[in-house]
Amino acid sequence: MSDQKLTPEEWLARIPAAESGGKCRGRLTILLGFAAGVGKTVRMLQEGRRLRDAGRDVVVGYFEPHDRRGTLSQLADLEVVPRRTVEYRGVALEEMDTDALLARRPEVALVDELAHTNVPGSAREKRWQDVEVLLEAGIDVITTVNVQHLESLNDKIAQLTGVVVRETLPDRVFVQADDVVIVDVTPEALRERLARGEIYPAERVERALQNFFRAGNLSALRELALLQVAEEADKDLELERRGGAHPTAWSVQERILVCPSATHSATLLIRRGARLARRAHGKCYALFVAPPGGLAALSAEERAYLETDFQLARTLDVEPEVREGRDIARVISDYAREKQVTQIFLGRSGRTRWQERLHGSVISDVIRLSSGIDVHVVADR
Repeated sequence: MSDQKLTPEEWLARIPAAESGGKCRGRLTILLGFAAGVGKTVRMLQEGRRLRDAGRDVVVGYFEPHDRRGTLSQLADLEVVPRRTVEYRGVALEEMDTDALLARRPEVALVDELAHTNVPGSAREKRWQDVEVLLEAGIDVITTVNVQHLESLNDKIAQLTGVVVRETLPDRVFVQADDVVIVDVTPEALRERLARGEIYPAERVERALQNFFRAGNLSALRELALLQVAEEADKDLELERRGGAHPTAWSVQERILVCPSATHSATLLIRRGARLARRAHGKCYALFVAPPGGLAALSAEERAYLETDFQLARTLDVEPEVREGRDIARVISDYAREKQVTQIFLGRSGRTRWQERLHGSVISDVIRLSSGIDVHVVADR
């Protein structure tokens, strides 16, 4: 085994063309959990046995039993590709043998712990890079990872748990997966497993229960994992909608749209939308429809109102945007469908009844044009 470090692309270039068989890129399935012991490895091995019994050629590329009897029992008679041994600082360590897997060329490889860092001197630094090589060679991969290993969540995880996760996974690997399956268990059940000694040795149990495995920590991590899967489901639904299967708004997460006016402060509207989005773990947008000519067409007082509203929006993690148009209701409706909004919040109109009869009602037009989206009118207090 060469110690030369190669990119996945360089590594694949060394595979003889005749060996590739012309197969397209393999499918990546990620089994996502929120903590050790939820059952990711067991689920991976069970899925491998199911596929093998269905006639697929399945091998275990790498799995980590952690000396758990329940996990070892699931291995059964699955074929295991031997690991390679690497000596580092006088210690013999085992890693997945990617070369052997490429030579074996199974249809499906089971690979545990996607975010794992390989021993220094390995051809690639991270296991997810090894998995990239397998996928490019046309091998389907089923793998496991916990939500705390996602790079974009690193700071949030440290804030929630007080633990800085050193082994991280680029979000793009997660986003590009063909399937993401959550392996879920309640925090209470997981703590019971830990207390029974099913996850860590007895001498580590009490410390784990008082630290990382506190009920509050586990609940927060579980919520993050569920939200990650919900976001991926939203993306799938959006692609299906754009394909014409579902022309109306259809979203797993709540997406709130508030529409401030330049004639008066909209702080109540923005706060209400942000609060609802936060409670529903969704997103909130603030859209101002400017007349032709944009913000330059507004008076100094109107621009001041809008700037104050948008500053509040940014503070509350509400995404503000300005669009131009004469038909305010049409612009709002088009924007809502573009963002897959589920609820629209409007302020009560300042027009009199006679003005609405003469010029029409923006609120009525938004309701008419936004079929399938809930429209709320918020009183000005």
